[in-house]
Formats: sequence, structure tokens, C-alpha cells
Amino acid sequence: MTPEDQARANFYALISRLFYSPADAGLLSALGSADELEAEDETLAACWRALCAVAARADAATLREEFERTFIGTGKAPITLYTSAYSIRSANEAPLAALRGELAALGIARRNEAGEYEDHIAALCDVMRHLIAQQQAELSTQKHFFERWIAPVFAQLCAAIEASNLGPFYQSVARVAKSFFSLEQSAFEML
Repeated sequence: MTPEDQARANFYALISRLFYSPADAGLLSALGSADELEAEDETLAACWRALCAVAARADAATLREEFERTFIGTGKAPITLYTSAYSIRSANEAPLAALRGELAALGIARRNEAGEYEDHIAALCDVMRHLIAQQQAELSTQKHFFERWIAPVFAQLCAAIEASNLGPFYQSVARVAKSFFSLEQSAFEML
């Protein structure tokens, strides 16, 4: 695997982790002391610096409350991390069924202990990480999955988080995710 692919897989893993559950003290400490990002894309590098700076000042207990209040909630969460909510245009669409079929074709199945459905942004990022790092899938396969399941929804999802009353940590996470996904989209368009 190339260093670039390893870096991409690592970014997908980090975004997945940040959207799957609240950042704990260990993750905040690691982010807060992380090195500068060596990226040609200055937007991504600036978003990374901002995330690391806010992580250094963040409190894990406060972030847990923000995460649960915003992404889990009681009843309906104010912001959903399930991408189908941003892509369904009519009542007869079944994106989750289509996603499950595509995952099966890729040889990927939901783990029994997984607490989220397959269309959760964390799960989609984990699939991309898996395609890059474990399967070392062809770029055309990665491109197809990204363009079908992440590209149509990431801007809306990240904009909802950025516009929310969340504190600066999750807004910074959304900016890093949006910047990274935009970079991926541009790279895939060049194929």
C-alpha cells in the first residue's frame, strides 16, 4: 500500500471514529498533540490545525453530552448521522437495502455487535477504510462506493453540523470531514 493510500485509510478511520461515538480523553489528547498535517491542500491542513487546537482544550464529558444530545437525542435526534436521511427523495426509495446489496457484493457484512445501521456515516467511512487498507480494492471500486454513498450526502451532513449549536469540536470535525471528502471527490473525478 502506498503512503498516500495509508494516509487516506487513516483519515477515513479517524472520521469514522469521531462520528461513531464521543471522543474520549485519550483521543482528545492524541489529537491535541498531533503533528501538523503534511498536505498539499491548505484547506484540509487548516481544518486539521483547528481540530487539533480545539481538541487540546476540549473536555471529554462535555463532548459526550453534546454528542448524545445532538446525534442521539431522545426521540428524534436534532442531527442524524444516517446518510439515508439526506438522500431519500420519495417514500418508495430503499437506499439501505441497496447499500446492503452492494456491501454483500463487495464481501462486506455488518458485524453482529455493530450498533449502527450500514448507512451511518461512520460505517460508510469504515467501509472506505476497509476497501483501501484491507481489500486494497481498485480505485474504480473505491470511486464507485464513494460516489454512490458518501459524495451525494457529505456536504448536507457537514453543513448541518457546522450550522448547529454544537460546540467548536464537532463543528471542527465536520469541517475536516467536508474538506477531506471534497479532496477525495476531486481526486476521484480525475480518474
